[in-house]
Amino acid sequence: MFLARVEGTVVATAKHPSLSGCRFLVARRLEADGSAAAEPNVVVDWLGAARGSTVMVSTDGDIARERFGNNTPARMVVVGIVDAVQQPEIPENASLASKQAGEKRSAA
Repeated sequence: MFLARVEGTVVATAKHPSLSGCRFLVARRLEADGSAAAEPNVVVDWLGAARGSTVMVSTDGDIARERFGNNTPARMVVVGIVDAVQQPEIPENASLASKQAGEKRSAA
C-alpha cells in the first residue's frame, strides 16, 4: 500500500469487461518527504477521489478481484481518501548523528 496524489483521470472506451463502469485516475506515488515520484500510475477508484486528493492505494490484487471478479486485470485500487498525514519530526542533524555513530562503531 502507498500514498499517492491524484493528478487526473483516464478515459478508456475499450477495456476489460470486468472494468466496465470503473473510474480510472492518474496518480503519482508520494515519497516519504511528500514529493511525487516521477512515474505516474493508473489506479481504479470507486470512492470518488478528486484531482489533488491524497489517496491510499492498495497494490494487492485481492481487493480488485473481490470487487470486479477473479478474472480482472486490475491491481492498483484506491482504498481510502486521506484527510491528513502526520509524521514525527526528524531533526535535521539526525542523519548526520546516525552516520557519525556508525563511523565510531566501525572504527572500534
